[in-house]
Amino acid sequence: MQIKYQPKNGWEVIKKGEKDEVFAFCEHYMAFLDEGKTERKAAAEAVRLAKLNGFSPIENMKSLKKGDKIYAENKEKGVLLAIIGSDTTKGANIVAAHIDSPRIDFKQNPLYEDLDMTFFKTHYYGGIKKYQWTTIPLAIHGVIVKADGTKIEVTIGEHDSDPIFCITDLLPHLAEEQMKKTMKDAITGEGLNILASSIPNDDEKEKFKGALLELLNKKYGITEEDFISAELEAVPAHKARDLGFDSSMIAAYGQDDRVCAYTALKAILDVNNPKKTAVCMLADKEEVGSMGNTGMQSRFFEDTIAHILSLENKNYNDLLIRKTFKNSACLSADVGAAMDPNFKDVSETQNAPKINYGVMLTKYTGSRGKSGSNDASAEFVGKIRKVFNDEGIVWQIGELGKVDLGGGGTVAQFIANLNIETVDCGVPLLSMHSPLEISGKFDVYMAYKAYKVFLENNK
Repeated sequence: MQIKYQPKNGWEVIKKGEKDEVFAFCEHYMAFLDEGKTERKAAAEAVRLAKLNGFSPIENMKSLKKGDKIYAENKEKGVLLAIIGSDTTKGANIVAAHIDSPRIDFKQNPLYEDLDMTFFKTHYYGGIKKYQWTTIPLAIHGVIVKADGTKIEVTIGEHDSDPIFCITDLLPHLAEEQMKKTMKDAITGEGLNILASSIPNDDEKEKFKGALLELLNKKYGITEEDFISAELEAVPAHKARDLGFDSSMIAAYGQDDRVCAYTALKAILDVNNPKKTAVCMLADKEEVGSMGNTGMQSRFFEDTIAHILSLENKNYNDLLIRKTFKNSACLSADVGAAMDPNFKDVSETQNAPKINYGVMLTKYTGSRGKSGSNDASAEFVGKIRKVFNDEGIVWQIGELGKVDLGGGGTVAQFIANLNIETVDCGVPLLSMHSPLEISGKFDVYMAYKAYKVFLENNK
């Protein structure tokens, strides 16, 4: 028995031949990142993969039995997948992740012209460093709903033949006053305006704006008023790439939290006939507090579990869902802040996660005095430790920085509020919430293995 707790770098303990599995798995993950750059795109890709793997819409089911595979969509922004066990009221194993990421949203009346150029006004979404979003290539994704109800999908900037967009910044020669400001204030939220065009038409007023509206009307059949019922998001236009001479890391936008979303999704797709009902929940709106009817605080999760129970039990009543939650367990699959050698002073080294040291268990998150946190019980953490150790999962403990420096939350607290045993378990990242986040390929693969053995666990 090893007396001391000493985490090890995964590449030093990896099983023979497993390196090829790690790299192959991450190729598929990177393709998912490129396909799912918004919550809508990620949800659509999850549904596509679910259908390919034999999952059916719950609306098509008249009853459920052990081994059935179902999925439910939540307004095109969230998905729940489940494989039915012998009796869901005896508890489900749940892995819950979110598929939204920090980004730049268009305002509802966004278009204006200034100095013979047109711009879109924006409102950033989630916690970002605003200066990181200037002078990088941006792509536009989203939907526009016209006055007649027609919905138009928009994707521009992702293909080599597409134009890109950007937010401008000052040249250093003229930035003396700007550079005296704090990093927080050097770029303002109202200053994140996206450059869109610079050719006029023959209008007497706003000829540059008019020219762009003509172009958009010709291409998409929209008018300026249609922006009011649109959801347009600007995201980095670059693709996920290998990082480093050894290609051991991944550099990509949106890994918070699509790294955990994909590994959880792939885990349930690969689970076969579990004894306990296995559930993968992919939710929206975590980056803004899990609010709204597509966030984890909505009734979608509860309603879908209730739907499952009603298809399993002819005499369904509300007590069944309470019993199910009491007997269930959940891994809140979200990322954490890996200790960065360039910024060691924000981490407490004895409890900070490291890149390539395996999937990360986080007993509590929250801010400072654990505010806004689910603090998992010692008993449940011990149970997960045993499952991982028994199955050869390489794992580490983690926390989000030093105690008094800030912190953050996950969906864990909202699931735990349903009386479900819950602990955070995910992948540590470098440069989290930036346009180019970094993960270790070993950690990505180990998260997949961890979620899979958890979903298959019968204890």
